[in-house]
Amino acid sequence: MNEMTTGTMDVVSMGMGAVLVLAGLLVWFFVNRASVRANQQIQLLESLLEEQKRQNVMLLRLTNAVAGKEQAEKASDAGDNKDFTRLIPER
Repeated sequence: MNEMTTGTMDVVSMGMGAVLVLAGLLVWFFVNRASVRANQQIQLLESLLEEQKRQNVMLLRLTNAVAGKEQAEKASDAGDNKDFTRLIPER
């Protein structure tokens, strides 16, 4: 009788070890998967940041170009206004 309980305890012990190993592998799988997804999201965010920086530079160039044209138009309009007021005689 003692030999049968010793044999079953060994089987139960091995079964518990196998269950613990499988549980450990399952936990490792989900942690590893979450880590990979986090790394992918970080890479996407970094690429979005670089794209946003490029777009900001392009927008800054565009606004400077438009502002430069507007200032040139204002300067030419201001010059025209001065010439126009000089043509009107004073009373």
